[in-house]
Amino acid sequence: MTTKSERPILVTGAAGDLGAIGRNVTEMLLAKGRKVRALVRKEDERAEGLRRLGAEVVQADLTDLTSMHRAIEGVSRIYFGMSVSPSYLEATVNTAAVARHHGVEAFVNMSQMTVTQMSITETTDSPQHKLHWLAEQALAWSGLPVVTVRPTVFLEGFFLRLAAAGVQQRDELALPLGNSKTSPISAVDVARAVSVILDDPAPHIGKVYNLTGYESADLDHYAQVFSEALGRKISYRNVPLTGWIEALRGFGVPAHLASHLSLMSKLHAEGRYDRMTDDLSELTGQPPTSMHDFVKLHAADFARREAA
Repeated sequence: MTTKSERPILVTGAAGDLGAIGRNVTEMLLAKGRKVRALVRKEDERAEGLRRLGAEVVQADLTDLTSMHRAIEGVSRIYFGMSVSPSYLEATVNTAAVARHHGVEAFVNMSQMTVTQMSITETTDSPQHKLHWLAEQALAWSGLPVVTVRPTVFLEGFFLRLAAAGVQQRDELALPLGNSKTSPISAVDVARAVSVILDDPAPHIGKVYNLTGYESADLDHYAQVFSEALGRKISYRNVPLTGWIEALRGFGVPAHLASHLSLMSKLHAEGRYDRMTDDLSELTGQPPTSMHDFVKLHAADFARREAA
């Protein structure tokens, strides 16, 4: 007979880029010798890449009941993560309902650090934050064996995708984050924690892990770290939030995501991301990736170049 531990582990968001949690979790579990069923939204070269790694690939929509039965039937454990979306709550509940029907032994939910500061009477102005909080409530009511992971802001988000152009073209971290401290974490570190949980979930069921980065510091400090890592002077410029958001919208960022990034920036300026925990080290036995090591790793993305 096939025991649950020999059944595949379902990983959602597996077709993300190399900095995405789902993609990294897939690689890490396969390296541990686990069978992985990788959920993708469409068949493309990224799906083929997952097959080459050794994953079983299934095409499915997190909000579609039929396709999620196909994705979940026969799996033992689930990693659930989804990018910022108005459909986040629907996708969570749909996936959870099907997971409960099939009797999975662990449901690892990727949430957000801000939820730790929310309650039945306290929320934020971000629709996405509220969706995460509601999703956690629904999972608690579901009776599923849930493990909740709440990372702080990702290094790959604000400090790579959203800041690289300013570093490349003007030698500056141009972000609307104020003068408060923040403790960004690498998505690779978060994926490492998730893979540890999925490899042996029993000790973690019912727990919440708040994951922070190497240190909590202000943006002037991080600009100095960039300078040391890149070998040239990088300065922090606290840009006006309104203009920054308008620029993102001009690049085609959806309204829901733009609203979420705007609220995250305001919370940063208020010091809401000035938090530190030891959860990552205790889970993985390794310290978080430092900003210096992260910048060195992605030095080519921050290399000096002319404005396009």
